[in-house]
Amino acid sequence: MRKTSDRIGLLATAGAVMTFAGFGNAQEFFQFAGAPCANPPVLHCPDKDCPADRVINEGNIVEMKTRRTYFLDYPCDLKPGEKVTFVLALHGGGSYGNWQRHYFPIMDYKDKYRLVIATPNSPTKVWSDADDEYLHNVVNFVVEQIGRQNVKAFWLAGHSQGGMTSNRIVRTDFFKDKVDGWLSLSGGRLGGNPGRASMFGPPRPATPGTALAASSPTPPLAASLAAAAAALREPPSSDFSFIYETGRREMDDKGLLETSTWAAKFNCGPRGKPETVVDTKPGYVYDGTRQNPPNPSWGLLPAPGKAEVFVYPDCKDGKVVADIVRIDKGHTEGLEPKVTEELVKLMVSAKGGKLQQTP
Repeated sequence: MRKTSDRIGLLATAGAVMTFAGFGNAQEFFQFAGAPCANPPVLHCPDKDCPADRVINEGNIVEMKTRRTYFLDYPCDLKPGEKVTFVLALHGGGSYGNWQRHYFPIMDYKDKYRLVIATPNSPTKVWSDADDEYLHNVVNFVVEQIGRQNVKAFWLAGHSQGGMTSNRIVRTDFFKDKVDGWLSLSGGRLGGNPGRASMFGPPRPATPGTALAASSPTPPLAASLAAAAAALREPPSSDFSFIYETGRREMDDKGLLETSTWAAKFNCGPRGKPETVVDTKPGYVYDGTRQNPPNPSWGLLPAPGKAEVFVYPDCKDGKVVADIVRIDKGHTEGLEPKVTEELVKLMVSAKGGKLQQTP
């Protein structure tokens, strides 16, 4: 009888130790202050027919200085001191943070590639220098929480006017010494910009729509686009990796240039033959307000697709310069899963470390 009691006591003690050890391991995971982690990420869309009120959500995290909200996605098993790639993702003109999260859904790869993704919002739906302080505060919060020594690379990723805004802010004092890479999602190409399709632009909706991806050009948006386009004519002075992604239907008949002066800046080799990425699954979102009448250059309904990936090899200092063309796609169809992952692979393959060197 005593042996049985002793065995029960030992099992209970072992169970308590294991429970305590599990509790201790759970406490080792890192969590941003005021930004609890969730899997799946909060307000994640279903595979199709994402509700309009979800798509236009502006985020569940409060930036404490401006009191504006944003999204912050990161691995729920992130450990203190773990190295991560930090991405600041900017929506296009007339759009919203949660639309951007699903247009370029890198949150689906945050665990696999150890990504921290901040997705902010402009209250006017058009980025301008009035938003810069807010963006600075978001970046400072993330870096201070993680520790700059743990940010192995910092990328800007922007769609359309968000890409043009990336091109503007990467030239500013705050960002120019911090940014390791810029991913332009139909937001202008450094090194030679392709021409636009003759019918490019948002068609006028015949009936009120649902989730707005990009509004018709208003005077503030038109002025912002003109200023951002002018900035593309002169390359930034700072050095960083650059990846350009676009839909084939957005471009004119000449298509993508075969050379890049940005690649030449880093002594990259000639552009190689494209690798083809095939997606059997469509993206999450599209511009539901601009389908009647439809405009292929602006974007149709989500669908599977193919993409061609062009890489300029052997760039100096570990830089990555690449172009990705999505065949039979326009400006607003959300990126499919495999081409999204291919872009993430390119981003994390580039050399980073600027924030680690910043005092």
